[in-house]
Order: sequence, then structure tokens, then C-alpha cells
Amino acid sequence: MRDRLQASSDLRLRRWLPTDVASLLTAFADPAMAREAREPMSSASAARRWLAVRDEEWASGSGFAFAVVDRGDAVVGHVAVTATDVRHRTGWVSYWTTAAARGRGIASLACRTLSHWAFEEVDLFRLELGHRIDNPASCGVARASGFLVEGIQRQKLEYDGVRHDVEVHARLATDEAPPLGRS
Repeated sequence: MRDRLQASSDLRLRRWLPTDVASLLTAFADPAMAREAREPMSSASAARRWLAVRDEEWASGSGFAFAVVDRGDAVVGHVAVTATDVRHRTGWVSYWTTAAARGRGIASLACRTLSHWAFEEVDLFRLELGHRIDNPASCGVARASGFLVEGIQRQKLEYDGVRHDVEVHARLATDEAPPLGRS
């Protein structure tokens, strides 16, 4: 199974590496990202634990995470399909970009590339994702990546004692695929 994917002439997806610790710490130092990690990403040991979980997921086939990197191999984002269910051929997609990379179509390009890979190489049929309804940028990524809205999960997530509704999107292997190039 390929663990390096060419997304465009400028971007590729590759497995996370142990040398990416500093990139993770920089990405999660952004206040918009800080609450997205399961534990505070404020030390090299936390970043190494995050990377170890990504490796464990690959080894078990339960998830496949990619660093999104530019031509110089600098990390500009992340895209993954996790919670894979072989029996039902489903997976959960997630993505983020670094603060400097936002608004350039990188997340949607990475998500389209990952989706194609998950359908073709992992043999998944249904990909799902969700975002807080107060996150229109994430909704834009989902839509640009060919994910259709399916509904709202009321008060699914809690951050700092506040509950948030989540809009759920899905894409099927039989859906018309958006072009792989930049949007």
C-alpha cells in the first residue's frame, strides 16, 4: 500500500516521520489547532506519542495518516482516514492545515487525493467526516472534496464546557469525483 501520494506538482502526502516532531509542535501552537489534539501538544514527548498512534493505526490497518508537505518537505497540513471498518468498508476522514497554509485549497486537494487513495487502495466504499457547524472553512473543504451533507449531530462535541453541533458529510466510491487538481 502506497504511503506517498503526489497531490499536485507542489504538494504530496507522505506518512508522518519521527523527524516531524517540530512541525507538529508548531502546527498545534496555533490557538485554532490547540484544542483539536487529544492531549496538549506542548512537548516533544506529546508529539512523539501522537506520531506513535499514527504508526500503530497504520500497522493495524485501522487508520492511515499523511503529512501534507510542500516541495521542500515542509509540513503544511495533515489528512487521514481512520476508524476504518473492513466489514462495512467505511472510514472517517480528518484534515487540518498549518496557519500559514490556510485559504490556499491545500486541505481540499489533500482530502480529494486521500479519498481517491482510500477508495482505490484500501477498498473503502464510504468515507465520512464531520465539522463543528461554526467552522465554515472546514465545511468548504468537505464540499470541495466531494462530500455531501447528510445531517446534524446535535451537541456532539464539547470544548471548554461548551457543546457544539456537528455537520456530517459523506462521500461514496460511486459518487462523481471532483477533479484532483487545485480547486
